[in-house]
Formats: sequence, C-alpha cells, structure tokens
Amino acid sequence: MTHRPTSPAPPVGGAPPTRAAAFFDLDKTVIATSAASAFARPFLSGGLLTRRAALRSAAAQLAFLLGSATEGRTERVRAQLSAMVAGWDVERVSSIVAASLQDAIGPVVYAEALDLVAEHHAAGHDVVVVSASSAELVEPIAELIGADEVIASRMGVADGRYTGEIAFYAYGPAKAHAMRELAERRGYDLAASSAYTDSATDAPMLRVVGHGYVVNPDRVLRRLARREGWTPLVFRRHVAVGAGRRRAALRQLTGPAARRGVLVAGVAALVAAAGLTTWAVWTARAARDRRRRA
Repeated sequence: MTHRPTSPAPPVGGAPPTRAAAFFDLDKTVIATSAASAFARPFLSGGLLTRRAALRSAAAQLAFLLGSATEGRTERVRAQLSAMVAGWDVERVSSIVAASLQDAIGPVVYAEALDLVAEHHAAGHDVVVVSASSAELVEPIAELIGADEVIASRMGVADGRYTGEIAFYAYGPAKAHAMRELAERRGYDLAASSAYTDSATDAPMLRVVGHGYVVNPDRVLRRLARREGWTPLVFRRHVAVGAGRRRAALRQLTGPAARRGVLVAGVAALVAAAGLTTWAVWTARAARDRRRRA
C-alpha cells in the first residue's frame, strides 16, 4: 500500500476521527479505461512489451472493459498482467509512465470524476485513489487528478526487477481493509466518508463508508446498489487533463458537441480493438498455415 502524505497528521492519544475522505476506484471510475491498457502502447514502444504480449493483453483488457468486472474475469486479467511484467526493470517502468502520462491518461479522465474531486476538496475532504493496479501506475495518475492519498497493489521486486509475484493485491476485501487502516492513521471518519466505483467486486469498499456511489452500473451492480442503498451515477464526459488547466478544460467540455466527440472516440476505440483482435486471429491462422505447408 502506498500513501502520499499530503494531509496533516492524524489525531493522537485515541482522539476521535476529525474529517471525511472520498475514496475513488480508478479503472472505469476515474478514467474511462484501465491503467494497464492506457500504458500498453508506451510500454510497447519503450521495449518492455512484445507485440504478442500486447495483443494478448488487448484481448484480455477488451473483455474486461466490455464486460462486468466479475471475480473470475478480474483474476484472469491480474494473472496475465503479473506474468507479463515479470523481469521488467522497475525504474524503466516508472520512467515510461512519467514520460507518457499526459498522452496516455490525460484524454481518458472522466470530467465528472474531476468535478467530484474538486467538490470534496472544497468541503475539506481528502481524496484517495484505491486501485488494484500497481502503485507505479496509480501514483502518477492520482497526482495528475490532485488526489491526496493512494492505495494500490504492490508488485514483488528483486534486484530492481519485477518478480511476477504480487506483494499486496488491492482487490475486494483487501481494499476495505486498507481503507480502514488508512482511516485510523489519518483520522478519517468513515461514516462521513464516500466511495465511488464501477465494480460489484468493490462492494466491500462501498460498505466501509457511509456514502456509497456506483458509477455507470450494469444490471447486477444496479440491483446490488438498490439493495444496499448506494447512489447510481453516470459518467460520460472525458476531459483533457493538463497541469494548470483542469478546470478550464472542464468548462469547455460540457456541451452536446463534447458528448458527441466522446461517443465517436468510444466507437473508434472499439473499432480499433476489434481490428487488433481480427489481426491477431489472422496472424495466428497464417502462421498455422505456414507450419502445415512446411
């Protein structure tokens, strides 16, 4: 678990909690894609990711993005990604993330999420990004949106390289446990705090706080939200996030034209993903035919 200590120290001597916090899931909640997908192209061009691994990752991430985040689907994506990064140089990863952050993440941040971050800060609340993605990906994104704290997965590292093992997996009940630990250290009143997520697998995260919100819920999550009393939200607008111009960009991207642009971009992304999948299938078939002729 990783934290950026930007808030005052918590009360000592058993004093009661003093303030609320807002906990945001990352993938498909703060950003419209997954962090792993967003950085796939920079990792490929940076020599960390092979084309074959990139195609396998694209197929897995497409299934994740288009489907419900079930435990089985999330576990398959986790296993594939952890195996893929085994042997990667940690400093190289951090360098590529820093260099490509603006291009990879800036255009896919939800404007509605940024609005909420600003509202919580205006109310004196800390903002915490809680994500199953690795800290090396999550921390720069959290800083980009102005978050105060980060809870993220930690990859195993030996001799400056990822081992492929996961030291801490911020997923399901582990998110809730980490939130309680952070609240105890930072003095958060969880009953007065809020949590936002798109995934039914984050139900433990929502149950920890007094105010739960489900983002773009599917039928299963909407039904769960009705039973638990969580509020559904719809995030649609993307905003190009840049240093010093977050709010100006928000003001520019509120009208029908912006919404149409998001729709076109979404369709284009799906077409591109489908093209990648078709290309992968065609390549595999061609290779098989060549082996047969040989």
